[in-house]
Amino acid sequence: MSRMPEPTASASAPRETVLSAQGIRTSFGELTVLHGVDLEVHRGCVTVLIGPSGSGKTTLLRALNGLTPPQQGVIGLSGEEPIDFGAALTRRAREAQRAVLRDASGMVFQHYNLFPNKTVLQNVVEGPVVVQKRPRADAEAEARQLLARVGIEAKEDAYPFELSGGQQQRVGIVRALALRPRLLLFDEPTSSLDPEIVGDVLAIMKELADEGWTMVVVTHELAFAREVADEVLFLDHGVVVERGSPAELFTAPREPRTRAFLERLLRPGGTPPAPPPP
Repeated sequence: MSRMPEPTASASAPRETVLSAQGIRTSFGELTVLHGVDLEVHRGCVTVLIGPSGSGKTTLLRALNGLTPPQQGVIGLSGEEPIDFGAALTRRAREAQRAVLRDASGMVFQHYNLFPNKTVLQNVVEGPVVVQKRPRADAEAEARQLLARVGIEAKEDAYPFELSGGQQQRVGIVRALALRPRLLLFDEPTSSLDPEIVGDVLAIMKELADEGWTMVVVTHELAFAREVADEVLFLDHGVVVERGSPAELFTAPREPRTRAFLERLLRPGGTPPAPPPP
């Protein structure tokens, strides 16, 4: 790969905070989806968000990327002025803040979100050329290296409808990497894939984690989270119910809501456990 992340800090050294979010609150009409969520993302670490559908995981991820700005809360990027979403700003100033977040992150979507009228290569170079104003020849050369990295270099002239779901998601990952982001955001990247190819995409993500990429991942793949995550957050009804290392959260969760969720996913046959006490 032509661009590699900086080496991660040693285990004994303090981790640099790449992104911090404090008091993130997002509402859609009368429905409040996030109730004051706090999050810190450290350089070279993988943060995994788990929780039931509708718990606010995707909304939080989209807030970090600037796609769905919250109504309240502060998001800070290392080396940048903190962004206060509760402050009264002009529309132009708010768009500039969102652009800062978009420039810092690469997003891999659940449903791929590729441009249907563009080839694989065109999809990958769109951001570097149009948004980042990089020379097209350089962007295309790097794109080809990244496509080879994930094993689909022969598909550069194909259109999305000519690709399998797994191939489209690999293009989505390459498109995010081509932006040279400070952190990678994954929104349920395997939920739309056939079961037999889920492992291929997860293997690519594990390689990226091993290389030291900073990642925030929304997923229901608990085995992946247990193996790769540095920190796991369990969200429910728009709040962080519990957070901790995979060993702590998966082995000995403290909160009844966390235990009930994990039992439901891990129990053979998917039989829901008894409801937790109120």
